[in-house]
Amino acid sequence: MVDLSVKIGKLRLKNPVMVASGTWGIEYDELTETDLIGAVVLKTITLEERSGNLPPRIAETASGMLNSIGLENKGVEDFIRNKLPAMSGLEAPIVVSIAGDDEKQFSRLARSLSRFARVNALEVNLSCPNIKYGLSEGLIAQDEKATYRVVKAVRAATDLTVIVKLSPNVTDIGKIAKAAEAAGADALSVANTFIAMAVDVDTWKPKLGNVTGGLSGPAIKPLSLRAVWEAAKKTSVPIIGIGGIMNASDAVEFMLCGASAVQVGTANFVNPQTPAEIVKGLEIYMKKRGIKNIKSLIGSLKMG
Repeated sequence: MVDLSVKIGKLRLKNPVMVASGTWGIEYDELTETDLIGAVVLKTITLEERSGNLPPRIAETASGMLNSIGLENKGVEDFIRNKLPAMSGLEAPIVVSIAGDDEKQFSRLARSLSRFARVNALEVNLSCPNIKYGLSEGLIAQDEKATYRVVKAVRAATDLTVIVKLSPNVTDIGKIAKAAEAAGADALSVANTFIAMAVDVDTWKPKLGNVTGGLSGPAIKPLSLRAVWEAAKKTSVPIIGIGGIMNASDAVEFMLCGASAVQVGTANFVNPQTPAEIVKGLEIYMKKRGIKNIKSLIGSLKMG
């Protein structure tokens, strides 16, 4: 027997494989073995309804995809009334992703959601590249002081595990990671998508209605690995690695670079069974190498 379990704050996962925000819905429960995975992270919700960005919102790129959804959702009250009850039968822990324009909105969301036993943790999305957060420019996760303020406000509003989702679109992700940790983050999701764009050479127009969007998929894996490695060097809280994970070997790479868990995103659109297959693949990998506890992989990258 091998032990795949990991701990993220107060959240105990039977294995380190999670599905990333915006890439899984309750409909997927019919298509995949959701009960096999460690946790599901739901699509980001906001206080009020958001209509999202202008279409087109998706564009395929070499070894990846661009999205510019813009956090479209019906708001937290609709989520509480209509979405959360539908997930009562899920075995996997539920992590709810939240976003707001300032610390007050994040705090209100955290307080509202903390009333429900089925919400097992919060992922604080400071880094969606497709929306404006109320700052004069940039993302909250590009400003260490703004990151600190928001995370501190969320921490004061909830006893749930607080996971902070950072942006790779920064000069020094370690600096932002330290600010989030200092403010009370229990864990860090590293990282969100890379700001990118694509152009149609026939129309001479951007392929996305928002011009730019977030690049995800296998194309960003080397960049995301570096971000995890940098953040792990500067902090002591668990890191959840994200970016181009398509199979168990990809997951192992992230864990060796310092991730305690991983999130699978774009791969869900290709094959909804991918997260469950990664869980099985990790078990096979460990058995072949005689590894009894998956925690021994975390941060075990050999230098030189």
